[in-house]
Amino acid sequence: MRIKNFKLEEYFAKYEFNVEYSLCSSDCESFSVDELLTLEKESIDDLKKVWLGYTESTGNPLLREKISQIYSNINPEEVIVFSGAEEAIFVLMNVLLNKDDHLIVQYPAYQSLYEIATAIGCKVTKWLMDEEKHWELNLQFLESSITSSTKCIVVNFPHNPSGFLPTKDFYKKLINIAQEHNIYLLSDEVYKFLEYVKADRLPSACDLYDKSCSIGVMSKSYGLAGLRIGWLATRDKALYKKIASFKNYTTICNSALSEFFAILALRNRNKILKRNLEIINRNLILLDSFFNKYDKIFAWIKPRAGSIAFPRLLIGDTVEDFCLGLLKEKSVLLMPSTNYEYGNRHFRIGFGRKNMPEALQKLEEYLKEQYKEYL
Repeated sequence: MRIKNFKLEEYFAKYEFNVEYSLCSSDCESFSVDELLTLEKESIDDLKKVWLGYTESTGNPLLREKISQIYSNINPEEVIVFSGAEEAIFVLMNVLLNKDDHLIVQYPAYQSLYEIATAIGCKVTKWLMDEEKHWELNLQFLESSITSSTKCIVVNFPHNPSGFLPTKDFYKKLINIAQEHNIYLLSDEVYKFLEYVKADRLPSACDLYDKSCSIGVMSKSYGLAGLRIGWLATRDKALYKKIASFKNYTTICNSALSEFFAILALRNRNKILKRNLEIINRNLILLDSFFNKYDKIFAWIKPRAGSIAFPRLLIGDTVEDFCLGLLKEKSVLLMPSTNYEYGNRHFRIGFGRKNMPEALQKLEEYLKEQYKEYL
């Protein structure tokens, strides 16, 4: 396989750890080891007993049990644990896809959701979201794009980078289309449980359709990216078996310590999610006010879920120039849309971290200094 450079991740590698503020981080506020251990009285004693040998390739049985409880119709034996969601995507696509297969991928998208398929030799149709309709998707376009070689539909709800979340009616129709055409559905659900209105939460694809795969991770909603624990859930037994076999060529098994902390976190997931949603909701109030104030510079569509959004720059500069200027002058990092291969006008902004108000203040200082004519 010859695969293109991963633009977004290379951008982070270059700048993320060399700036004072990351205002484009997609994950929520993280935890220290001490903070996690204080969630349960016995946790320190349990940690001391962790055996640092090889772990089960499909994941610690207790971890798989805890993950299965997130879903309605999934058993622990239908969950496989990976080193992050990225590995889950990579393994699934290498197992599922063959050269000349056709994929339909919601777009813009995290690069691996289409680039791996392209490297395999698949044809990829980008299912473009409509910014003018608050990032809605057109089901008629989806149906008209399906061919005899269509193998899989790839979706991401809540969406990275727009924060879009469709209605339950739309989602039901999407599932029905996949079922009618006997097409696999890959559902990236790494921001699940960060819906601002709980009633808007969608069922997981793996609970509704046998030929679907739901991907989750500890990084985003739970704010535990350093654990490098992700997973895939599917009721397709034959596919599951192939995925488990392929994993022997990647990480083989996961870190015992990471699995311990993931189990601990999932046992206390309601507390963790509640804290992260409180941070998000506080920050969203500030962002709404900010973008309303500077509506001559930015176009803002408020997200419905998640910890990121995708504003559009209205002034003359390219978004790359704007982001690099902010980086240079204020040590604040934004993610230009060029790293999503999506034009040069949008940028990703993240609001799942406690220091977002400070970073936003720096951004406002930059606007007042550099763009006075628009104020």
